[in-house]
Amino acid sequence: MARRNAPGGTPATVALTRAGVGFTTHPYDHDPAAESFGLEAARALGVDPARVFKTLFVSADGRLAVGVVPVSGRLDLKAVAAALDAKKAVMAEPAVAERASGYVVGGISPVGQKRPHPTVVDESALAFETVFVSGGRRGLDLELAPADLLRVTSATTARIGRS
Repeated sequence: MARRNAPGGTPATVALTRAGVGFTTHPYDHDPAAESFGLEAARALGVDPARVFKTLFVSADGRLAVGVVPVSGRLDLKAVAAALDAKKAVMAEPAVAERASGYVVGGISPVGQKRPHPTVVDESALAFETVFVSGGRRGLDLELAPADLLRVTSATTARIGRS
């Protein structure tokens, strides 16, 4: 896979380039009226929604963590808590997620965040040669190998998504 980093890249593209990870950028025209940023990306790019992953912040026993799940489903809070060895996980407030990641909601990438957070990627990602994640802004997705996503985010995998 080609490594492409357009001028004025995002923290995600910069982090992937620095890590030597091959990725492809996929820009698309973002519709501000879209109800689901992830499903919008899948439709715009003509990609199976099971291959497009959204990045969600949770508070697990009071500490921030990240769950990465297909846009076609939802995050199972009990499963992500278990994967993080926590008793309970709740969704983080959007403003908290934005401050912690350095990105805006709808453009939060699991890569290149302000500081690293414990990250769990749904194990379904491993079924694909490549997956798509937000590139750090609305209207930009990055395609990369799941193994590279796991490596660059120091993530673990678990079944944390549900339909």
